[in-house]
Order: sequence, then C-alpha cells, then structure tokens
Amino acid sequence: MGEFDLIARYFKRPARRAALGIGDDCALLQPAPGTQLAISCDMLVQDRHFFAGVSPHSLGHKALAVNLSDLAACGAKPLAFTLALALPEANEPWLAAFAQGLFELADAHDCELIGGDTTAGPLNICITVFGEVPVVDGRSLALLRSGARAGDDLYVSGTLGDARLALNVQQGKLTLPAHLLTAARERLERPTPRVGLGLALRGIASAAIDLSDGLMGDLGHILECSQIGATVQVDRLLQCVACRTKPGSAEIETAINLSEEQWRTLALAGGDDYELLFTASPSQRAAVAHAAQTSRTPVHLVGQINASPGLRLLDAQGRALPAHYASFDHFA
Repeated sequence: MGEFDLIARYFKRPARRAALGIGDDCALLQPAPGTQLAISCDMLVQDRHFFAGVSPHSLGHKALAVNLSDLAACGAKPLAFTLALALPEANEPWLAAFAQGLFELADAHDCELIGGDTTAGPLNICITVFGEVPVVDGRSLALLRSGARAGDDLYVSGTLGDARLALNVQQGKLTLPAHLLTAARERLERPTPRVGLGLALRGIASAAIDLSDGLMGDLGHILECSQIGATVQVDRLLQCVACRTKPGSAEIETAINLSEEQWRTLALAGGDDYELLFTASPSQRAAVAHAAQTSRTPVHLVGQINASPGLRLLDAQGRALPAHYASFDHFA
C-alpha cells in the first residue's frame, strides 16, 4: 500500500465545513463573519508521550484530544485539523484502529480533517487544530493567559493526578489494584478535552490554560502573563484526585500507600491531566457554577489571585507549604 492509497483509505473524507479539504497542496478554510481563527499544534512522540504498546484506538483519541484541549482553554469552537503522521510501517489493522479513535472524537466535536502529511519513520503524530472565536464590537472573546486580576477566584476542572498514577505504574514505580489502574489509564490514554466548558466560560473567565505539564508550571504561565501572584489551597486540590476521593477512599489510600507529600505532588505536578485551570471574578461564581452545570463538567474553587507576585501554597490549616513541586519540562 502506497502513501496516497493509505491516505485515501484511512483518512480522506468529503469536505464539510472547509472550502477545500484533502487532495490539493493546501486546504482552504473560510472563517465565519465576525470570528477569529484559533490555531494550536501538538506533537506526540513514541516513548516520550506514549508507550509503544498503547492501543492505537486510544492513541488516535489522545492525539486529537490534547489539541482540542488547547482550543478549550482559548474558548474556541473546534473547526478543523491537519495530521502529520510518521509511521515505521503501513500496518493496516493499526491504521484502522488509529483512524477510528481519531475520527470518533473528531465527529463528537464536529472537527474535520482537512489535510496533512505522511512519511516513513519512527512513530510520531503531529496535529494542528483550528477553531473559531467570536469577535464582538471589535473585541475578541478568546480566553487568554493574560487576563487574571487580583482578587479573582482560581478554579480547576475535573480530576488531577490520576494520569500520573497510571504513568508511575507503567514506569514500575508503583502498583495499583486492577480496577484503579483501569480508571487511571483511561485518564492517561483517553483524556477528555473540556471544550464545552471552555465555550461556556467565554465572557465569564478572566484567564485560562489547559493543564498538560502540571498545575504548578501551567499556573506559572498565567501568573507570568498576567503579572500577578496566587494562593493555592493545596488540600482543596487533593479533592480533585479521583483515585483518592471515590467511594472506599480509605481502602484505596491503603492499597496505593502514598504519603501526603506524594498525593500533593500528583495534584500539583502530575501532568497529562488536560483539565482547565481558569480564573474569574468572585462576582461570577453563579455564572461559573452554571457553566459547569451546562457543560456537565465539575469545577473546583482551589485558590485566589493576589496582587503581590509569587505563588503561595497553603494546607487546610492555612500553614505555608514549600513550593518545590516541579512540573514536566522536556528539556529540564
């Protein structure tokens, strides 16, 4: 099977929203009047972002999910994406499962594949995603990292740390009961992009970012871009770790046997969560609750934005904790 046969068989579909899709040197997109294009790109590399034995169906899902998560953090509606795929071989069962996982998530968000590239080489997946953001009276409604203000509440969506638990198991650092490992691996291999929440937060949130490298590092980007500081109630954050807080949590903690410090590390620096971290004025608490309800996404109030620079971590008794939790950095 040649390169163009591979594309035609597994990835070519009729153009829907695009003015011109797969088949020419360029695809053509026509943004709706009164909108901006939001564009993001993420790469997944074998043995860096995923293990060789991962299900191709799950890998297809995750490859697009991590990009849709960036659109969610911007409050952008998914529009289209391109796929650059390096393959060690044209394995047809693998390609069929990968394409199925990819297109199931794409169809769920009405996001069409409009082009890309294929080549032989070590397995590498690079997706560029395009979304739309409304412009009202000359002002973009995009959520940015630079809009947080002193006095804002700090929220996180969904659950944190469970993906890192699964990674620790696969690296041989930890063991988990089978049912917990299944749930944790689902969070690692099939993250849920919070697109609905991102759309619902337009005009409500003052700043947002998606959590890919760990809360400490990603919150740092908001603090730097907004030129402010923050206080995080760490023990509130621990209630976001699903494996710790589900029914039977006492038995779970005994089975996992992590120290309080290790639980905090999972929540603060776990990475691969693909949840939204966002800020909003306290006057918007009812609106945030409504956005969470309409998007069917739990959100948790975990801290506040401060005028003074720096990041302060507090435990349940209000005592300061050391801010030594390092998020993931490819080149650190």
